[in-house]
Amino acid sequence: MRILKLLGILIDYPTENIYENVDQINTMVEQDKLLSESAKQQVLSFVANHTKMDLLDWQSEYDGSFERGRTLSLLLFEHVHGESRDRGQAMVNLLNTYKEAGLDIGVNELPDHIPLYLEFLSTQGDENAKGWLQDVAHIFGLLASRLKKREMDYECLFSALIELSGVELDLTEVHSQVAKEVRDDTNEALDKVWEEEAITFGGDATNGGCPTSTNRPSEEQSKAEEVPIQWVDAAIKDAALNSTQTQNRV
Repeated sequence: MRILKLLGILIDYPTENIYENVDQINTMVEQDKLLSESAKQQVLSFVANHTKMDLLDWQSEYDGSFERGRTLSLLLFEHVHGESRDRGQAMVNLLNTYKEAGLDIGVNELPDHIPLYLEFLSTQGDENAKGWLQDVAHIFGLLASRLKKREMDYECLFSALIELSGVELDLTEVHSQVAKEVRDDTNEALDKVWEEEAITFGGDATNGGCPTSTNRPSEEQSKAEEVPIQWVDAAIKDAALNSTQTQNRV
């Protein structure tokens, strides 16, 4: 299913590469034999609408949609395991599956990232790929429903994936659930998340007061050179102050 890799590229963070190859992208969609004509037209419309946008505007739209909050996360296991330990083991298992298939991913990539998952499936043959799609079709249905609520045409990409899976999803209950959801990407919602974060000093109770690596600032957060810190000896400071006062009296 070559179309899976293409859909993954369109779902992923937009780059100049899409603009440079828009004709080839349109041809691949038009010549695909697995998608219905209706699905093809929706994907073609998505490509046309977004490639008319300035790249920075498209990237801004992407960030505002998929990088704020968790409800539209493009990480599969975010919607299955949340932050539980089971998520870590699931990612290890999926990573091992990739390695067995000869797919070597970068150290900064998470194996459950949907575009990466689709790239993997595109190498597994139509029947195998279809089976893997069926395993996560319910997640695609949830994302499609949330995107529809926000009136975002990214919905058509996930609807296309559901169609390729061959699963007939009844999204009535999902639409009802999503309709009641409170958006988690607003400034108020994001501020609330920060307020609810537990703050501890000198370690944490879980680890007996010993700080763990998860509490350390990231490399970007620890750029001390941006705010220089100078240590001044108290005795030297006092001597300099006294000298200044003597000169002022003179």
